[in-house]
Amino acid sequence: MKIDKKILKKAFSNLCTAKALTDLYEENFKTVSKYVHATSRGHEVIQIAVGMQLLPQDYVFPYYRDDSILLSIGMQPKDLMLQVLAKKDDPFSGGRTYYSHPSIKDADKPKVPHQSSATGMQAIPATGVALGMHYREGGDLFKDDEKYAFFKDMGHEEKDSRLRGNLPVVVCSLGDASVTEGEVAEAFQMAVLKKLPILYVVQDNGWDISANEAETRAQNAAEYAKGFKGLEAISIDGTDFEESYQTVQDAIKTIRDERRPMLIHAKVPLLNHHTSGVRMEFYRDDLEEAKTRDPYPKMKKLLSENDFSEDEIEAIEALAHVKVKEHFEEALKAEDPKPENLFTNDFAPTPITEEKGERSPEGAEKVVMVDCALFGIEELMKKHKECLLYGQDVGGRLGGVFREAATLAQKFGDNRVFNTPIQEAFIIGSTVGMSAVGLKPIVEVQFADYIWPGLNQLFTEVSRSCYLSNGKWPVSMVLRVPIGAYGSGGPYHSSSVESVVSNIRGIKIAYPSNGADLKGLMKAAYYDPNPVVIFEHKGLYWSKVPGTKGATSVEPSEDYVLPFGKAWVLQEIWKQEDKETLSIITYGMGVHWAMNASEELGMQDQIEVVDLRTLHPLDEETIMKSVKKCGKCLVVTEEPSDNTFARALSGKIQEECFKYLDAPVMTIGSENMPAIPLNSTLEQSMIPSTEKVKKKIEELLNY
Repeated sequence: MKIDKKILKKAFSNLCTAKALTDLYEENFKTVSKYVHATSRGHEVIQIAVGMQLLPQDYVFPYYRDDSILLSIGMQPKDLMLQVLAKKDDPFSGGRTYYSHPSIKDADKPKVPHQSSATGMQAIPATGVALGMHYREGGDLFKDDEKYAFFKDMGHEEKDSRLRGNLPVVVCSLGDASVTEGEVAEAFQMAVLKKLPILYVVQDNGWDISANEAETRAQNAAEYAKGFKGLEAISIDGTDFEESYQTVQDAIKTIRDERRPMLIHAKVPLLNHHTSGVRMEFYRDDLEEAKTRDPYPKMKKLLSENDFSEDEIEAIEALAHVKVKEHFEEALKAEDPKPENLFTNDFAPTPITEEKGERSPEGAEKVVMVDCALFGIEELMKKHKECLLYGQDVGGRLGGVFREAATLAQKFGDNRVFNTPIQEAFIIGSTVGMSAVGLKPIVEVQFADYIWPGLNQLFTEVSRSCYLSNGKWPVSMVLRVPIGAYGSGGPYHSSSVESVVSNIRGIKIAYPSNGADLKGLMKAAYYDPNPVVIFEHKGLYWSKVPGTKGATSVEPSEDYVLPFGKAWVLQEIWKQEDKETLSIITYGMGVHWAMNASEELGMQDQIEVVDLRTLHPLDEETIMKSVKKCGKCLVVTEEPSDNTFARALSGKIQEECFKYLDAPVMTIGSENMPAIPLNSTLEQSMIPSTEKVKKKIEELLNY
């Protein structure tokens, strides 16, 4: 098929602009290399073929070499330059992240959610967008006007877009070396399992950084894709514009029509440095060969063959160079961020700032903690079609290994409550994409011990999206994590991990001690536009552990919400001069150890117990007020106590309350051993207990 001259002219203009950027960056190396960058030189043609064919309702996840994609979807050279120079008006991140790390939410362009430069990590969020599209399009969940509103939100104004074959697609761009990442395999697996509308475009230049394909890959991406049944893969010459454009056009049309994944493997040369900091002459032995595959002269030849005169071609080249130079001069003069710009958009504002609704409705029954969460999610799913729940074994056959999702699949269908493969990274990272298309996923990892494969996505993609997109793409999700030691769970089902997770900035963390708090915090988490992790102690789920009846609650009303960052003085005392008094700061199971210990010691009038309820944000005002009043403080945690959240909190209390203290702030937690043993005697020796807390209280009061 012959390509229209207007398309050829626009494509060549984009190519000239991209090449001019590379040339200018090399000419001004010392200026632009204050911050690292990578350019598309050699990769331009396949990128342009992709970018020019995307519509405003589409989503694209470029990788760090994709400046030609950005130019082709309508970004200007100055936009990219403001980012390479880390200027305040960088339209993607406000000077926070690297060149060609875009975040775009413009009505007239394809949408680009934030993604990291961790190679291959973008495959899961991108596939999450496709999963969200699959969900929104499926069945009779949404009425026609609701579906139209969805497409309109993505920038498509025409109500008949579904009938005209312009259903949205997702494009995920990858370097071939990144396809060896395990998380890419998770993305491919889900794409074929669910038949998702996504195109993976793999740009293969034969290199990682200094390691070449022979050292690192047993096969190329197209060959690898054959292992995923249903993922059609096509290999092309990514320097040939006609072949690239036609292949991309056919693939996108197929995906719009048939809603299934495809992969294009495009062979390209890398004609510039890996990045500005890793120069190609340091290690490359194929530079001369790579130059013979330069797409630039091939594109000029194509224009000549399609009746473009030499003068026309030179005019396009000249215009691109002038434009790039002018934009560079403007970008150099642009304002740098100010110190105060550091402190914006770590979180999007939440509407839940006050406790509302009835916590203990008259006549309501007491229910166990696990049911408080279950009933809360059921209420949310009834009210909000965009709410869905997924994870391992949460579907209809089992309803969760703790029955925490029991009956939900039967009530709301397998499209809204469904099982995933054993893919913690996908479970967590896909929420970036789900949230980007207006859904609210509640997801679960089965045990806290299983969160480790998902930490990469939680830290790199989920937690930083709002901040590094300068507020454009907060990730609205809830991650449920059953946690803690209970009933000889052993080393793989008993761990406490809150210190690791609380070190991830950009997420909110709840750790409730009772059912009413869990339901109220679950509702607040759902309505919060930010990512939330809820730790749910499985030893409190049914109050089967002796001394945990307090976890059972009258079920709060449907409209009950409990804001994050509000601790609860569960046992309050008054300031006393004639008695030693103590403030216990704790959360989760620690609340029950503290309450039981104070009762058994008969010291309820000497011991104040503060239940944190949320670990981030932390209610420092309530904590410090209690400690200053009591004069002594014990922090109780279930984690091994060294190097933990609890130790950090103890240090903060000591720093702020030093002149009010009559003793050092003390901490009690589990023994500092590598794992919790299976044997019940060893388990009890490992973790705190009411008896151990009593002894620590007596030690501190007698200090």
